[in-house]
Amino acid sequence: MEKKEEYFNLEEAFAKLEETVEVLEREDISLEESFKEYQKGMELLKKCSETIDRVEKKVLILNENGGLDEF
Repeated sequence: MEKKEEYFNLEEAFAKLEETVEVLEREDISLEESFKEYQKGMELLKKCSETIDRVEKKVLILNENGGLDEF
């Protein structure tokens, strides 16, 4: 059985990161819960960073001859 590559939406990921920050800023959060939220946030941030890196490598630039080269 082949594993399908999951679609990763950066906008949704950034929204989830904002939610994580809001949870971490709450005064009533326990230390254990804050560690769990922090870990989830760091994993999500890593995935965002990897996705952005892949996209940056695919960016095309215009060369001197009017053609396109990958960045």
